[in-house]
Amino acid sequence: MLKKISFSLLVFLLTTISAAAQCPMCKASVESSQSAGKKSVGMGLNIGILMLLGAVYLIIITVGVLWYKKYRKTQVTDYAG
Repeated sequence: MLKKISFSLLVFLLTTISAAAQCPMCKASVESSQSAGKKSVGMGLNIGILMLLGAVYLIIITVGVLWYKKYRKTQVTDYAG
């Protein structure tokens, strides 16, 4: 169990390092497009960020609901048995 947790933590840390490098690139892209008079690039990036945020919450809610259903199922079988 400890190996799974340490492996998951290692994978998480390695993926966040590359993700943090994207923020300055996005900022530079928006700044250069705004100076050129284009507002759609910034709006598109904002919508993309919100969609990525929504996906994370959707995954968390799905895992929580599945866990709750499994927990309730084991509680019902414990009382019935």
